[in-house]
Amino acid sequence: MRASAAAFLRHLELERNASPNTIRAYGEDLAQFTDHLRRELGREPLPEDADHIAIRGFLAELHRRGLAKSSSARKLAGLRTFFRYLCREGRLETNPARILATPRKEKRIPSVLDETQVLSLLDMPGDGLEAVRGRAILELLYASGIRCAELVSLDRGEVDLDARMVRVLGKGRKERVVLFGHRAQEALRAWLPERARLRPKSDALFLNARGGRLTDRSVRTLVSRRVAQVALARRCSPHTLRHSFATHLLTRGADLRVIQELLGHASLSTTQRYTHVDTRHLLEVYKKAHPRA
Repeated sequence: MRASAAAFLRHLELERNASPNTIRAYGEDLAQFTDHLRRELGREPLPEDADHIAIRGFLAELHRRGLAKSSSARKLAGLRTFFRYLCREGRLETNPARILATPRKEKRIPSVLDETQVLSLLDMPGDGLEAVRGRAILELLYASGIRCAELVSLDRGEVDLDARMVRVLGKGRKERVVLFGHRAQEALRAWLPERARLRPKSDALFLNARGGRLTDRSVRTLVSRRVAQVALARRCSPHTLRHSFATHLLTRGADLRVIQELLGHASLSTTQRYTHVDTRHLLEVYKKAHPRA
């Protein structure tokens, strides 16, 4: 099984041009499934040992551990892709994961900040390197709606400050162009001289103190510290700023298709979840404003 999994991951990298994050996620899921089979069989498993009953047992184990249905569905989708590859390579005759139903995902409304909370979060004081970098990161996250992983992978040449546009390589290696406003433009212009003083070791837009590319963990730490500083009474991550970006655009009348393009969603149904947030906002306004509410 391990050799087949390694060949599949090479296929993802070389032939399907999958992102490093995608390859890592597939690798972790396959290793988890292989460990499950090894415990059940008492030996090193082969691809032929994986039938639909074994996969169902794996999903049941994930359920007992309390894993979210969305995560179980992702793992099942990964196994389907893996076994489809083995069928195409002639290692298996049928795909054992094909007949299993995907766990129904929970419909969760994205967590968002209101506009006042976002403004307090972005109004970051200070003049040192960390403050200037922090403001540029927070402003760009909210102004463009890009993911944390997309932000840290940005190179300097992918940002056009004059046009206020950034070229982003998103999920599935799909490239898109997103816009940002004057505030983010000013914050980035203030950051670039600080970046130059760090003697960059790469083309990365955001650098750490040693001149290397900033990690997404560092960005998450920045957001967490900033949330603590302004005493927000809710959890907030870089993705919360992405949700807030989409929700505020929708609330102010932006077309759903435009938001889909800016977020880089492959399906409009993924973007439509923000309409539930907007409906909740409308209900709140109605209750406060209507005399018969």
